[in-house]
Amino acid sequence: MLLVAIAFIFFLAIGMPIAFAIGISGVTFFLQHPELPMTMIVQLPVSQTQNFTLLAVPLFILAGNLMNASGITNRLIRLASVLTGHMRGGLGQVNVVLSTLMGGVSGSAIADASMEARILSPAMIKQGYSRGFTANCTAWTALITATIPPGVGIILYGTTGEVSIGQLFAAGIFTGLCLMVAYMVTVWVIATRRGYKPERSKASLRERAVAIKENIWALLFPILLLVGIRVGIFTPSEVGAFACVYAILVGVFAYKELTFKKLVQTLGSSVLDVGAIMFIIALSGIFGYGIPFERVPDILEAAILGLSANKFIVMFIIIVILTILGMFMDGSVVILLFTPIFLPLAVKVGWNPVHFGILFCSIITMGNMTPPVGLAMSAVCSVLDIPVSEYVREMWPWLLTTVIAIAVLVFFPNLVLALPRLLF
Repeated sequence: MLLVAIAFIFFLAIGMPIAFAIGISGVTFFLQHPELPMTMIVQLPVSQTQNFTLLAVPLFILAGNLMNASGITNRLIRLASVLTGHMRGGLGQVNVVLSTLMGGVSGSAIADASMEARILSPAMIKQGYSRGFTANCTAWTALITATIPPGVGIILYGTTGEVSIGQLFAAGIFTGLCLMVAYMVTVWVIATRRGYKPERSKASLRERAVAIKENIWALLFPILLLVGIRVGIFTPSEVGAFACVYAILVGVFAYKELTFKKLVQTLGSSVLDVGAIMFIIALSGIFGYGIPFERVPDILEAAILGLSANKFIVMFIIIVILTILGMFMDGSVVILLFTPIFLPLAVKVGWNPVHFGILFCSIITMGNMTPPVGLAMSAVCSVLDIPVSEYVREMWPWLLTTVIAIAVLVFFPNLVLALPRLLF
C-alpha cells in the first residue's frame, strides 16, 4: 500500500482530478499482486455502488437542490435576520444562523459557503465588515451546515462504518447548535472590538412569528427525518426519497415557486453533483480493497497504541491526522478511505461509534476551511475575489473557537449522545 499512497499523492500533486487519482493509484495495488484477477478492477467500482443505504446520498443531494429551488433560501435569510439582526455584528450573526438553518436544507459545507458568499457576503462588505472577517465568517460557519441533518458526510460515514444514521443525525443536532453558539460569541467579540453595528432594530414578536410561519416547512424538515427514521416508517435511503417528494410538494403547493423549468434545471445540476460524488465513491472501491488486504488498520492500530492506549491521546493523534488530510482532500474521500481504518481503533480504545462519527466528520470538514487547499476557503475567496493571505490573517479567532468547540465535544460525550439515547 505504500506504493499506492505514493502514487496517489503524486497524482494529486500534478493536478489530476481526485476521482482518477484514487482509481489509478488503486490499480497499482493489483499490479503488485498478479495473483489477484484483473477483472476485480472492473467489478469493484460496480459493487461499491450497489449498497442500498448509499442511495441516500444522491437522494439527499437532489432534495437539497430542490428545496433551494423552492425559494426556501431567501425565506431563511429573512428568518435569520429577524432572529439575530439586532445583535452586535448583525449581518455576521445572520450569517451564522443562516448556516444553521441551511443545515436542514443543504447538508454540504462547500455548497453553503459558496451560496452565502454570493448572497450574503457582498452585503456584509458593503456595510463595512472587513473582507477577511466576511470570508472567514462565511467559510467557518459552513461547518455547522455539515453537522445538522441531513449532512452528506454523516450519511457516508454511517454507510461505510455500518453505524446508525438515525443516531448520527440526532447527535448532529446538538453538535451543530454547539458550533452555532460558539461562532455567535466569536462574531459578538470581534464586532464589539471593531464597532460593527447591528443590521436592524430588534424585531417584534409578531415579526418573528410571521418569519417562523414562512419557514415552518423548512424547519420541520430535519425533525420529520428523525421522527420518520425513529418510528420505523423509513430507512435512511427511503427517507431520502421522502425528502425529494417533500421538497417538490413544498415548492409547488406551499411556496408556489418550483416551476417545471426550475425543476428541469435542478435535476440537471443535481445529476452533475451526484455524478461527481458517486464517481469518487465507485473508484474508491479499487483503492479501498487493498486496505484490509494489507492489514493497514492493524498496522496503524499497533503503531498508535504503541505510543499510548489512552483514549484521549489516541483521539488527539487521529484528530491531527484527519485535520491534515482534510486540508488537502475532499471530505467525502477521506470519510470513504479512512473510516474503515480509524473507526475500529476508536471503538477498541473506548469511543462510542456515534460520538466518534460526529467528531470524525466535523474535523475532516474543518480542513475545508484551512489553507493550503481548503475547498470552502478556496470557494469563498474565489467568489469574493480576495487573496488567501487576507483570509489567513483573520482566520485565527475562528480556528481557536472551532478547536475549543471540538474539545468540548471530545471531553463531554454525554452532551453529544443525549439526544440519540433519548430517541433511540
